[in-house]
Amino acid sequence: MSTTTTYPHIVKDSGSPARLESHPRTRVAMIVMDYLGRGLGPEDIVRHYPYLTLAEVHAAMTYYHDNQQEIDAEIQSELSQLNNSSDAHARSAVWQKLKAVGVTRS
Repeated sequence: MSTTTTYPHIVKDSGSPARLESHPRTRVAMIVMDYLGRGLGPEDIVRHYPYLTLAEVHAAMTYYHDNQQEIDAEIQSELSQLNNSSDAHARSAVWQKLKAVGVTRS
């Protein structure tokens, strides 16, 4: 018998990225990129995005740590699209930091 873990504040529909329940356009991967790429802690993320609660950010980070491979693959996919864009030569500081922590390839 398999069990499904639920996360407060997080919605994960089949075939869709994990996102915040009260902010459908805010994906878990977006919060994780601020954490990994910009070095922001949960309190800093809430200061940058005042519509988020600290509980939502912690829930997103909990989801990430329990599903790291899924979220890292989502981030990698987005960064690969960026790599293939016409501005691929202009790598942002966030991209460089994500590469340094091993989330990006190439």
